[in-house]
Amino acid sequence: MRTPIVPGALRAGVARVSRSTSGGAGVAQRTLPEGRYGSRARGPVSPVLRWALLVVALVVGGVVAWIGYQNLGTQPIESEQAAFEVLDDSSVEITVEVARDRPERPAVCIVRARSEDGDEAGRREVLVPPAEGTSRVTTVLRTSKPPVTGEVFGCSYQVPAYLSTR
Repeated sequence: MRTPIVPGALRAGVARVSRSTSGGAGVAQRTLPEGRYGSRARGPVSPVLRWALLVVALVVGGVVAWIGYQNLGTQPIESEQAAFEVLDDSSVEITVEVARDRPERPAVCIVRARSEDGDEAGRREVLVPPAEGTSRVTTVLRTSKPPVTGEVFGCSYQVPAYLSTR
C-alpha cells in the first residue's frame, strides 16, 4: 500500500517538526534544512541607518531635479525660422527670429539648409547683435546640393571670436 502525499511536505524528504514548549497548546513549526535556503532575514534597520538613507535619497533627488530643470527648463535663447527662400540651386536665404532673456548680450545662431533627400546641404553661424526685444536676422547660405528648405538649428551666448564685433 502506498503512503499518501501530504500537502506542504518537503520534496527532498521528511519535514522536521519542532514543538513549542512555551506553554499552552503545542504549535507545530516547520524548520528548513540547514544550509539550503541561506541565512534568516536580519532584524529591523537601525534608526540611524534609516535617516542616513533618507538624507542620501533627498540629496540625490534634489540633484536630479536641478539637472532636469537646467536641461529641460526655460531656454535662455529661443529661436525660430521666420522665413526662407530658395534663391537658386546653390543658395537659400534664411530669416531667423531670436528672443533672449539677456538682450544686452550678443548671441550666435546656427542655420542650415537641407536638400531633397534630407541631407544637410549647408550650415553657417550667424551673429545676432545685442538688441531689445525680438531680433530678426537674415542671411544667405551657400549649399553643396540644391536646397529645399532652410532652418535654424540652435542658438547660444557662446559667440566664437571670429564672429565677435570687438
